Amino acid sequence: MNSLKTINPSLLRSTFVFGLNARGAIRHFSTSNDKFFIDSSKLQVQTTLTPRTKYQDKNKLLFGHEFTDHMLEIEWNATNGWGTPRIVGFHDLVLPPAASSLHYAIQCFEGMKAYKDLADPSKIRLFRPDKNMDRLNASARRLLLPSFNNDGLLDCIKTLVKLDAPWIPEGKGYSLYVRPTLISTQHTLGVGSPSRALLFVINSPVGPYYPTGFKAVSLLADDVNVRAWPGGAGATKIGANYAPTILPQAEAAKKGFSQVLWLLNDYVTEVGTMNMFTLWKNKQGEVELITPPLDGTILHGVTRDSILELARKWGEFKVSEKPFTIHELITASKEGRLLEAFGAGTAAIVSPISSISYKGTNISVPIDPQFGSGKLTKRFADTIMGIQYGEIPSDWSVVVK
Repeated sequence: MNSLKTINPSLLRSTFVFGLNARGAIRHFSTSNDKFFIDSSKLQVQTTLTPRTKYQDKNKLLFGHEFTDHMLEIEWNATNGWGTPRIVGFHDLVLPPAASSLHYAIQCFEGMKAYKDLADPSKIRLFRPDKNMDRLNASARRLLLPSFNNDGLLDCIKTLVKLDAPWIPEGKGYSLYVRPTLISTQHTLGVGSPSRALLFVINSPVGPYYPTGFKAVSLLADDVNVRAWPGGAGATKIGANYAPTILPQAEAAKKGFSQVLWLLNDYVTEVGTMNMFTLWKNKQGEVELITPPLDGTILHGVTRDSILELARKWGEFKVSEKPFTIHELITASKEGRLLEAFGAGTAAIVSPISSISYKGTNISVPIDPQFGSGKLTKRFADTIMGIQYGEIPSDWSVVVK
């Protein structure tokens, strides 16, 4: 194992971002002459000579199965910093077999979407893309991958999205899923900070998460497997947080459950790959929307943040970010105080929960048959989707120009 002395000191530049505290690190601001600045003015665009076969029926789109004609690539090395951004035809990557991203999971990614405005389909919108840039930077810092200036990468992504605009399906619920990814391409074995990296962005047209309306999910509360732990990297969007969840999820599916509710010492953390929200009447008789706090084990979800901001703006009920246990959920259910529960994330916006199973105890969550979810769950979905497609004016919706 490498000691701190072997780490490239130029990479020790993190700051407290989304609950990530790099101890002793110095704050880093990107400038045009440093190694962590992406110069979007030098973006090179090479349109593909071999266009891909485009989907024929948008109603048959499956998540992550179709990809657009182009992708963005930006290489980085410790000597020269970020290289020239390039948009090229979609292609397979060529990596050295010793690449540390393959051996030590030194890689992170983001998930965001581009939408066609419902009133004017020629207008393309992104939803709070600055938040995705912030989070990707936070994930990169946690792995000692190179950081970047948000506006530089975002400008390149906007150009990519405009170029592949014909691939964005029209209609509410349809979008272009945008996947920025940053990986180490260090070509020598050994655990340490990488001296080479590749940032790339691919796009995938997707349809509605619930094409025929909400479908509430059943959860298996898992007190054996742990998604994230204090002092770990659960607050970041890195591949190493996702791969270990596949087996518990498969085991839950065999038992007839839709998703896993992740527990940590009986405290509720996340649901599947989403943030967890509960609406209940607390013991003081107040209607309260509660979600676990950003304590380093919880991903700083863009949808999570949006829901909290909307709820506080509405001012109709108490809004809390604080720990709560599975036993508190059971008690609230038995006492008739549990009103709604849902997961929140980019793919679904919200995913209503109908039941939670914990050691043979079933927690039944009320569902309004008119909506297939709770009323508040649907309200959040309708409001956020209205902003995403330009129906509701908001500075959260960024028009790609």
